[in-house]
Amino acid sequence: MSIQVAPSVLAADFANLQSEIEMLNASEANFIHVDIMDGLFVPNISFGIPVTEAIHQHAQKPLDVHLMIQDPDRYLKAFRDCGAAIISVHLEACPHLHRTLQAIRELGAKAGVAINPHTPVELLSEVAGEIDLVCMMSVNPGFGGQKFIENTFEKVKRLRSLLDSKGSQALIEIDGGVNLDNASRLKECGADVLVAGSFVFKSKDPQNTISQLRSI
Repeated sequence: MSIQVAPSVLAADFANLQSEIEMLNASEANFIHVDIMDGLFVPNISFGIPVTEAIHQHAQKPLDVHLMIQDPDRYLKAFRDCGAAIISVHLEACPHLHRTLQAIRELGAKAGVAINPHTPVELLSEVAGEIDLVCMMSVNPGFGGQKFIENTFEKVKRLRSLLDSKGSQALIEIDGGVNLDNASRLKECGADVLVAGSFVFKSKDPQNTISQLRSI
């Protein structure tokens, strides 16, 4: 099965956001990854509901919304209403993760869990059956353009083993520092979806870069 690609619009040209989304529509991208940052859970502030809604108005690909925010339960319905097909919350931000995942599914979205680089995959063991996607951070969340953390490869293997042992169909998504140097190895380790921001949008030919990632 070919790898799926979710370009992160955090690295897009915000002054020309519509044309950037139209470029992704015409590309081989599977999803559009939308990073929501609140300046509390992570040190940066990105954008929120109005921009997500604007992206959705032009997007022809499913929106993969990654909530890097405290107390995400407050905003699940709002992001679903503005077009999120997948909503990922951080394990570290959810004291009642099982309930949060159920709430996402009840809204009709796919339920994702994001985990930071220091978070053991084993903490997902009890909710593996409730997850549609695991967003594994391969950089520390909060900023684009960071260097890939090498330990991610072994962590992906452990997560794939855990999900398989639980009979989970959850996709493994890798977010941070993804490029053509590490994409093939990530796929070999068990990754299903690659998030790429700077690597796509700062390339000379973003559509070709997406195609190259898809064809690894």
